[in-house]
Amino acid sequence: MYMTHGICPLSTVAIRNSASQKSEMISQLLYGELVEVLERKGRQWVKVRCAHDNLVGWVATNQLEWITPSEFESYQDNFAFVLDVFQALATGDAFLPLTLGARLPNFDGLRFAIGEKTFNFPGQAVFPKDLAQGPEIIQKIARKFLNAPYLWGGRSPFGVDGPGLIQVVFGIAGYPLPREASQQVEQGENVDFAEQAKPADLAFFENQKGRITHTGIVLPEGKIIHVHGKVRIDKLDHYGIFSKDKGGYTHRLRIIKRLIEPAKTNSQEETAKNEEAVDQQIPLF
Repeated sequence: MYMTHGICPLSTVAIRNSASQKSEMISQLLYGELVEVLERKGRQWVKVRCAHDNLVGWVATNQLEWITPSEFESYQDNFAFVLDVFQALATGDAFLPLTLGARLPNFDGLRFAIGEKTFNFPGQAVFPKDLAQGPEIIQKIARKFLNAPYLWGGRSPFGVDGPGLIQVVFGIAGYPLPREASQQVEQGENVDFAEQAKPADLAFFENQKGRITHTGIVLPEGKIIHVHGKVRIDKLDHYGIFSKDKGGYTHRLRIIKRLIEPAKTNSQEETAKNEEAVDQQIPLF
């Protein structure tokens, strides 16, 4: 009997464009993320739909753990996000590295279970309902990815691409987004001028053919966090991204979108309290 639902039991698992290890990696599953099986190709490959973003691709069968439909429903509705950049999970006589954005199904604050296996988790984790939403959270989570190397299709601090960074950061903060930049740009409201951009806005950049090929998260003081070789912070203006290292512009601005309305407050004291609350929920390290 073939199982129809699975969970990622490893740090990261490649999602490929076709049923081959040589095929392009189009995304990754992080630990605890769920899939539905759409098709099988022999014993080695399954075509899956990711529960968190509906992305469809191929995954090696031996890199998934099968779960029942009832477990799938339970895990999908009840989980905590890992907030550590890296945290080792003890599995018998070995360790499994969990990364920022991994999911702990049915976590009780100390331990969780997948099937009949129970695990103790010693790190930082948060339930989605307990995390205060807003621009401050987005910025704090994004900065945890600083210096993560660029990896096409990557979604973890060990390797990430631009849309993957945005998807994971916004997902933890309670704003689910699709996987591709061409899909993400359809979200939110247009910001007319770069000077009007607010922290946590999304900026999208185009190539010479007018195609969106790059994206990043706006930070305060005219800066942006994005993936260019690694996750880094550069200057942003109405022309695009200016790299101090290269002494010129590296990406041409196409459009800025706002998904999160900034808090309507003029009180510096209230803003400071919000930032302090975020610092308590999400330590930088």
